[in-house]
Amino acid sequence: MALGSAGALVAATLIAGTVAAPAASADSRHGQDREARGVAIAAARAAKAGIDWQDCPEDWGLDKPIQCGWVTVPLDYAHPDGKQVKLAVDRVRSTGTPRERQGALIYNPGGPGGSGLRFPTRVTTNNKVWANVATAYDFVGFDPRGVGHSAPISCMDPQEYVKAPKMDPVPDSEADKLAQRKLAREYADGCLERTGRAMLQQMTTPNTARDLDVIRAALGEKKLNYLGVSYGTYLGAVYGTLFPSHVRRMVVDSVVNPDRDNIWYQANLNQDIAFETRWKDWEDWVAANDATYHLGTTRDAVQAKWLALRATAKNNPIGGVVGPAELLGFFQSAPYYDSSWASVAAVFSKYVAGDTQALVDAAAPDMSDIAGNISAENGNAVYTAVECTDAKWPTSWRTWDRDNTRLNAKYPFLTWSNAWMNLPCATWPVKQQTPVEVRTGKGLPPVLIVQSTRDAATPYQGAVELHKRFKGSRLITEKNAGSHGVTGLVNPCINDRVDTYLLTGRVDRTDVTCAPHATPQP
Repeated sequence: MALGSAGALVAATLIAGTVAAPAASADSRHGQDREARGVAIAAARAAKAGIDWQDCPEDWGLDKPIQCGWVTVPLDYAHPDGKQVKLAVDRVRSTGTPRERQGALIYNPGGPGGSGLRFPTRVTTNNKVWANVATAYDFVGFDPRGVGHSAPISCMDPQEYVKAPKMDPVPDSEADKLAQRKLAREYADGCLERTGRAMLQQMTTPNTARDLDVIRAALGEKKLNYLGVSYGTYLGAVYGTLFPSHVRRMVVDSVVNPDRDNIWYQANLNQDIAFETRWKDWEDWVAANDATYHLGTTRDAVQAKWLALRATAKNNPIGGVVGPAELLGFFQSAPYYDSSWASVAAVFSKYVAGDTQALVDAAAPDMSDIAGNISAENGNAVYTAVECTDAKWPTSWRTWDRDNTRLNAKYPFLTWSNAWMNLPCATWPVKQQTPVEVRTGKGLPPVLIVQSTRDAATPYQGAVELHKRFKGSRLITEKNAGSHGVTGLVNPCINDRVDTYLLTGRVDRTDVTCAPHATPQP
C-alpha cells in the first residue's frame, strides 16, 4: 500500500474503478500478444547481458556486501526495440553453502511507488525472521519503473508537494470540494507535463510484472522466487497470471483484492471502512494503557481528545504548519502498523500534556530534507500514475461525491483524504487500461498467501479472493490481528511456515489460522 497523496497526505495504498471492465476485445488481445512477444525478446536479451554487479553508489545508502546493478527494459513492450528504461537492482548473496543456495528471492514492498532496494539489509542487519531463508537465497530488491533510480517520474515540484499546512481534507462546504477538485485536476495535468505522455501511458502493473520477468532473466533464474507485500501482492498476482509457468515460489502478504471490479476505485472505498476499524483498535489499546498515556480510559474518551486536537489544528495550525491534513499523515501510521502504536500514542500524550513541539517534529514536513521530499513526491507520483492508468475510474464528480459523503458519515477517519488522493484519476490525461483478469494458468505452483483479519490497507477479503483465483494456493490467516505486512513480524506460526515453503516448497494440507502476534508494549 502506498504512502502519499495529491495533498501530501500519507494515505492508503490502494484504489479502484466502479466502471465494470469490458471483455477483452480482439484489439486488446492482439496488443497482449505483441507485449508477450516483446517481453520474451527483452528477457532473452537480459539473460544474455546479465547484470554487472558493482559496489552501490555512495548516496544510495547501501553498504557492502550489498551490490547494485542495472537491468534494461523496453518502455513499451509492444515495441521492444523502441525507447529503453534502466531499472536499478541490488542484491546480497545467500549466507549458506553453495549446496544450500536455491537462487534469488525478489521483493516488492508495495505502493505502487515503493522501492525494494532496502530488502538486502534484512540480511546485513541479521534480521532473525529472515535468517533461515537467507541461507538459501540471494535477497534481491529493485526500484520499479518510475521509482527512485529507475527513470523516476514526477507530478509536481517536491518542495511544493510537502509544503504545509494543506487544506483540511474533510470539506465544510461545496467551495471546499471545488478547491480540492481543482487541486486534483492540476495534479493530473502536472503528471502529464512533468513525466510526458509516453512514460505515463506505460506506468502500469502489467508492465511492472513484465519488468519483473526481465529481471528474473537477467539474474540467470529459470523461474521466479518472489515475496510481495501490499500492492506487491497485486504485482505478484498479475505476474502469476501472465507468467504462470515462470513461478517457482511466491509468497504474498497483505493482499490487494485482485477482482477487476475492485481495481482501483472500489479498493479505496473498502480501505476507508477497514481503516476506521483499525483506528478504533488502536484507541482501545491506548485506553487500556491509560496509566502510560493519560489519554482516557475508554475508546470514546481517546476519540474525544483526537477530535479536540483536530479542531485545534483546523482553527490554528499547530506550530503554524500542522493542520488536520498533517495530523492524518502522522496518525494514520497507527492503523497501518502495530509498530507505530506506541510512538504515535507517545507523541499524542506529550501534546495533551502541553508539549506541542513533539507533534510538530513528528507531523510537519522537513523542508530542508530535499532528497527525502523528492522521494516522497516521486512515490506519490508513481502511486497515482499506476493506479490511474491501470483501470477505468469514474469521471463523474457526482459519483465520487455520493460515495465519499456516504462513507464519511460512518467512517470519517480516512475517507475524504483518500478521495482527494485518488481524484486525479477522474481527469487522468492518458488512456486508462482494463485490469488483468487474475486467474490460475498452466504451470502455476502453490502460492502462499498470508493475511491478518483486521488489516486496514488491504482488507481481509482480498486474500480470500486471491486464494479462490489461484488454485492450489494456501491461506495463512492471522486472526484478531491487523498489522499491514505480516511476514516481517515475529509470529512462529507464520514464520515457520514461510520458511518451510521457501526452503522446501511444501505447504500445509489445508489452510491455517494462527493466533495474533504479540500486542505492542506501551
